[in-house]
Amino acid sequence: MINKKNSLEVNEKELMEFYGYSGRFGKFQLKLHLLKSWILHSIAYSSPHPGITISMQKARGIKIGENCHISPYVQLDWLYPGQISIGDNVAIGSNTMIFAHVNIGTNEFLKTEKYPRQVKPVIIKSGAWINPGCIITAGITIGENSIVAVGSVVTNDIPDYCVVAGNPARIIKKIEH
Repeated sequence: MINKKNSLEVNEKELMEFYGYSGRFGKFQLKLHLLKSWILHSIAYSSPHPGITISMQKARGIKIGENCHISPYVQLDWLYPGQISIGDNVAIGSNTMIFAHVNIGTNEFLKTEKYPRQVKPVIIKSGAWINPGCIITAGITIGENSIVAVGSVVTNDIPDYCVVAGNPARIIKKIEH
């Protein structure tokens, strides 16, 4: 078993390597970076105005296109916001979670032997509609003009012009274009 202090150090080391920080000053820079991201995400998360939400998420480093709508209570990866890209005319419903990383956290055996931290970009192409309560995992691409049904868990890429639903999300319909 790994103790709490060691697991926190391992997680901090992984984040510092990802962001290119090193040494004591690097630890300080990382803490400032995470504080800024947390503050901006907190404002975006509870804002009833999608314009404020989008401005705050862009300030965190998320790439967001034109004419998008992000509802309140959407969680966009807190640690790796720069790994999320959202195209034009995308709508994301409340209580959706989008993760660009997978991290076991404190289980040393799983973390080092079987499931190391993975950081993979999430791409939501133009025209996609993500209904409320969806979960999108790391490394996923949501196709152009595709629809993710309420409460779906997306664990595989979604092609363009498709409707998906379920846990895990599966194609239930192709949209003619």
